[in-house]
Amino acid sequence: MVEEENCPYCDRFNSEIAPIYPKTEEGKIAPLRRINLANAWPRDLSFIQPETLTPTFILVADGREVGRLYGYQGDEFFWFLLGELLDKLDSANSTEHQKNY
Repeated sequence: MVEEENCPYCDRFNSEIAPIYPKTEEGKIAPLRRINLANAWPRDLSFIQPETLTPTFILVADGREVGRLYGYQGDEFFWFLLGELLDKLDSANSTEHQKNY
């Protein structure tokens, strides 16, 4: 999650989703890592394009970016869009699994 201070959408996410997120199946599959926009972009993420909009949720797996969710429009939108993003992860894994056999 790319976030910054004084971001009302970040604050809303933090109050509505963040407390329960680690306890959910989604949170176990894609743990939340926070990146403050005011800090330098992390070196271990140098393979993906830095983000300037907050909040942005970037799903990374196996050294590649799977996709991004821009903004936070409420809990229903978040869970729906996150589900679609995680489906991409599942289909990429099954495609890769099929390539191995």
